[in-house]
Amino acid sequence: MSTVPQAGGAPVDGVPPLLRAIVDDATLVAEGPRPDMATVVDEHLAARAADAGGLLGSLVVPVSRLSELVSVLVKRRPAAPVPIALAVDTGLGGVPKALSLTSSRAALLDPRTVEMPAPHDVDTVWLERVTEFVPDDVVAVVEPRRPDAEGSADWLDGVRRVVDHGCRPKLRCGGGRAGAFPGIGDVAGFLALALEAGRSFTASIGLRSAVRHTDPATGFTHHGWLNLLVATVRGLGPGTDAPVEERIGEALLVTDGDALAGELAAVGPDAAVRVRSLFSSFGSTAVTEPAPELARLGLL
Repeated sequence: MSTVPQAGGAPVDGVPPLLRAIVDDATLVAEGPRPDMATVVDEHLAARAADAGGLLGSLVVPVSRLSELVSVLVKRRPAAPVPIALAVDTGLGGVPKALSLTSSRAALLDPRTVEMPAPHDVDTVWLERVTEFVPDDVVAVVEPRRPDAEGSADWLDGVRRVVDHGCRPKLRCGGGRAGAFPGIGDVAGFLALALEAGRSFTASIGLRSAVRHTDPATGFTHHGWLNLLVATVRGLGPGTDAPVEERIGEALLVTDGDALAGELAAVGPDAAVRVRSLFSSFGSTAVTEPAPELARLGLL
């Protein structure tokens, strides 16, 4: 049993508040071969029913595969509606029909967000269209695509427009090429902008581990999702002489998992609520991996 204090207060079903529903299952939108829907659903439901199932947030499902998901869930009969994030892959015009389907299947599906890519320099006209198609009771998540070049002012301005329009910005953290991995400056700029505005954000593909590391097979350096969580804590903490972006950047560079865990263990209940109201979730294509890693670090 861990001797590390539970981050954010007393755990519920073994998962402390700071970590509850933080892992979105992005298996269906992973790069590579098209995954089998029945297999993904079975593995997702099993993970949700496991001891650390409280870590799981939404199942990310492409709009083009929503009917297929419904067909499988009708057979599986889950005990409660499955939280889902609708990933727009058929254009904004397909969103109303998809949401209508989720409404007719309320016993199976609980739509939380509608997520979509956007140009890196997304403008207010495009964002107004998003407002037309996504109802107020569902969160619109917009990912301005970041150019491979580090330090793109157009991209960060696009993120700012997403935030100002009332949408949740999304940061892609990796992919199949080196340029898909944002550098420390871009991640720190993104987080600082969201924290300053008090706008929740989410992170996606590329966060394969809790802690920053370099993949020996590819040479790509992956950001750690615990690094992002600690960066959020530091960004919201008492001010110091160091600028917010600098404090965030220092947290992103940490490669000592025990140090990150120790810092998160000191987060109290009120701070945990504030942190998670901003860092909403991150997408993972291997939803069974975070729990053992967190257990090794004493956070579960």
